[in-house]
Amino acid sequence: MSKGLKILVVDDNPTILQLLIQSLEKCGELITATDGADALMKAIDIKPDLIFSDYSMPVMDGRALFEKLRARKETQNIPFCFIASQKEIDEHLRMVVDGVEEYFVKPFFVKELAERARRLTARFQQQRIEAQGAGGGRIGGKLSEMNLLDWMSSLEQGRKTCALILRNGPDECTMFFDEGQVSHAICGNLKGDQAVFKVLTWTEGDWELDFRMTSTEHTTTMPTQGLMMEGLRLLDEANRDAG
Repeated sequence: MSKGLKILVVDDNPTILQLLIQSLEKCGELITATDGADALMKAIDIKPDLIFSDYSMPVMDGRALFEKLRARKETQNIPFCFIASQKEIDEHLRMVVDGVEEYFVKPFFVKELAERARRLTARFQQQRIEAQGAGGGRIGGKLSEMNLLDWMSSLEQGRKTCALILRNGPDECTMFFDEGQVSHAICGNLKGDQAVFKVLTWTEGDWELDFRMTSTEHTTTMPTQGLMMEGLRLLDEANRDAG
């Protein structure tokens, strides 16, 4: 089974660090550091999959940390995200391009940062998973790290043919993709569109991709994008009714 991303989060301000943890807690396994020197040692030791670092820190700021990591062969390819004020980005970081995945501007809203970070880490997770599954067979992970919408979008863009199996407690759903389009889905006694709509609400549980499984059945009535849009509309409608 695929393990979640290891993410190093760096900030010398305890309050900001806690907000970052709150924003990133569903994106992977978090390792924290409270200054640049601590982060450098941890990055060398654990080799995280991604680093979120504040720019303005005493002794060793975020840019110095970035440059020291880029100077070492074993850490030079670790993707890096800066958290900084707009002024710091404009005056000190705008020219730093190679290896920087994203700039997050302070002050930030936790919800907005969490959503942007989730999309970013989902992309890294998907790339790693595709590399692992390049030779065929099964790979898997947690829905909290890569949910159904992430997978539907990714598999459609990649025009993948495979089966996606989702499990949430005793419930299981199998969705078949044919060149990126959901062709068949079954969840208990539900099939097709309704099976897809049911599992769009799942945020916890496991996923598994099997690149060897295919199906000749065709029970869906919409393309992948249509299923995603209609599923989101139904979710919004249910949330309004509940409120």
